[in-house]
Amino acid sequence: MTYDFDRVVERTGTDSSKWDGLKTRFGVDAAIPMWVADMDFPSPQPVIDALTRRAEHGVYGYTLRADAYYQAIEGWMQKRHQWNVERDWLMHSPGVVSAIAMIVDSYTQPGDKVLVQPPVYYPFMRVVNNLDRQIVNNPLKYENGTYNMDFEDLADKLDDPDVKLLILCSPHNPVGRVWTREELTHLGNLCLEKGVLVVSDEIHSDLVYKMYTHVPFASISNEFADNSLTCIAPSKTFNLAGLQTSVVIIPNEDLREKYKKTLGRYSLGGANIFGTAALTAAYTHGEEWLDQLLDYLEGNLALVTAYMEHNIPAVKVVQPQGTYLVWLDFQELGLDNEALDQFVLHKAGIALDEGHIFGPGGEGFQRINIACPRSVLVKALDQLALAVREFSNQ
Repeated sequence: MTYDFDRVVERTGTDSSKWDGLKTRFGVDAAIPMWVADMDFPSPQPVIDALTRRAEHGVYGYTLRADAYYQAIEGWMQKRHQWNVERDWLMHSPGVVSAIAMIVDSYTQPGDKVLVQPPVYYPFMRVVNNLDRQIVNNPLKYENGTYNMDFEDLADKLDDPDVKLLILCSPHNPVGRVWTREELTHLGNLCLEKGVLVVSDEIHSDLVYKMYTHVPFASISNEFADNSLTCIAPSKTFNLAGLQTSVVIIPNEDLREKYKKTLGRYSLGGANIFGTAALTAAYTHGEEWLDQLLDYLEGNLALVTAYMEHNIPAVKVVQPQGTYLVWLDFQELGLDNEALDQFVLHKAGIALDEGHIFGPGGEGFQRINIACPRSVLVKALDQLALAVREFSNQ
């Protein structure tokens, strides 16, 4: 079937974090919300149908993860990413951030160090700090409008014997890099050499633009699979974040047993009855919707790029290779963190994720979510253009 991504769906009044949480998150009653990473599009029709059937049954007791659930994950990973995962490897979590918290808790001790590559998804730092571990930053290098890993610095940081775990963001949020096999191999070999475990957050792995290919870190070699855990979910791909269902792929049996013990310690073994139904339907029947979504997102990205070049040249688009999140470089405006945040929110009337919360290297940037109908995107860009013109004419 053909999906209409131009259709505007009213989300205000639905307890949407993105739309109804503006006052709590930003202290304002009105702005165009383009911050949190969920989409303003309805999920695929097969998912809606599956949830409707389940809701109509009327009994919502404890549920199992059926064979179809596991078959859907296995089939999706093989078809979309050419990775043959085994059923025994598949663990679960309510969400990827929850999974990372349990992973940090399972394989490190208070006082140990966890390496991240900022500017990066800010809940990583929150999880590590909340568990009394220490953050080690291996900042990405921003050169000629793109980001690359600093392998020399990475090797130096991994020399510290207190660094026990590396959190890899692949594809990277917020800068949009889709790491190449060569980059991942270099990182993986360094971690093997230093005895550092890799947790690969691959929640955006299905959202990759043409000309680029996501490579699951653990698929590169048996050695990498043995030294890693991979976090995936249908939540970003199919707009199912509210259903709290994620997957942790753990090929190493010893690592898997430790993770199972942590799940048991926090009594998180149960399944979400609607989450399992949605995951199964999405991974089994959602491919047609996803392919159309990617085409629409490519159009939105092209629109943002052209609009900025012609109307707001002071704001640079860091071209993403994946995700529906775009990293915008506002450094030319010369505003400090607080002034930039206030400018975007109060002058442009747009609620974006502030660059500095993503850690070192995020200063002077903002992250915009382009997974919305094109009319909403154009309205936001028009407001930003007007605000920049007024600022420049001061």
